[in-house]
Amino acid sequence: MKKLLFLGFISAILALPAHAALKIFATVPEWGALAQEIGGSRVSVYTATTGLQDPHRVDAKPSLIARARSAQLVVATGAELEIGWLPVVLRESGNREIQPGRPGYFEAAGVVAMRDVPQVLDRAHGDVHAGGNPHIQMDPRNILKVAESLTARMVELDPVEAMAYRSGLQEFSVKWQAAIQRWQKEAASLKGIPVLVQHDAFSYLNAWLGMKQAGVLEPKPGVEPSGAFLADMLARQQAQPARMVLRPAYQYDTPARWMAERAKIPAVTLPFTVGGTPEASDLFSLFDDTIRRLLAGLQQK
Repeated sequence: MKKLLFLGFISAILALPAHAALKIFATVPEWGALAQEIGGSRVSVYTATTGLQDPHRVDAKPSLIARARSAQLVVATGAELEIGWLPVVLRESGNREIQPGRPGYFEAAGVVAMRDVPQVLDRAHGDVHAGGNPHIQMDPRNILKVAESLTARMVELDPVEAMAYRSGLQEFSVKWQAAIQRWQKEAASLKGIPVLVQHDAFSYLNAWLGMKQAGVLEPKPGVEPSGAFLADMLARQQAQPARMVLRPAYQYDTPARWMAERAKIPAVTLPFTVGGTPEASDLFSLFDDTIRRLLAGLQQK
């Protein structure tokens, strides 16, 4: 009789529905990858964009709206990076729990020190972000800050898995801090190196590694350079020579190639986010590949 009761109890436990994975809608690959590092099998992550898409310019497609409708947590960069499409997705989703101000909405930019915050807001200056430069993922120290805050939000939304999320954060943090030390040692020769950038996307990377930004090939953020503007930049290059031209993988390469060919310096394509290059398949390899490409560019004559 006791055996039958025990078997019945076990059967009842097994019949209970499994705890559902936390559904996360990440706007860009770096936050999708980070949520997966923390949550593992306890989260179901959907990433709205790829490493070869311009995160500023995304269509608010019905498929994105459908994904947001069933999400429990939206992880965005913020700082107006997704301003052209995410507000539409959130509004049309009809999902009250993921609207700004609710626990189901998380902005990474809100937990790091922002760079390039404009003193004057004027759209005549191009695609200027009021909150500062939104490309915070290019400094791995920011990734760790975001990880800590994101874990707290995941715990708030899914307290049943709190211990697992905190354990995931601890494991990630140990590996990540060791990787940062390794990357900084490998990249020591980049300190003080002047670089040109096609788009002002590397402010945080430059600050972390100590590279000096000598100029931007866009006359205004998001504005394609004219031939005359590039020629002026080339003339300035003669007096203040840069060693490389950096370009995020999602951008077309014409301006960077134009400058590189005439200034006789390498054009270096950086992955910028997870999936930006075949080698940058996760957060760790994102920085592995970034450092490798920068060092290869530095060695080119």
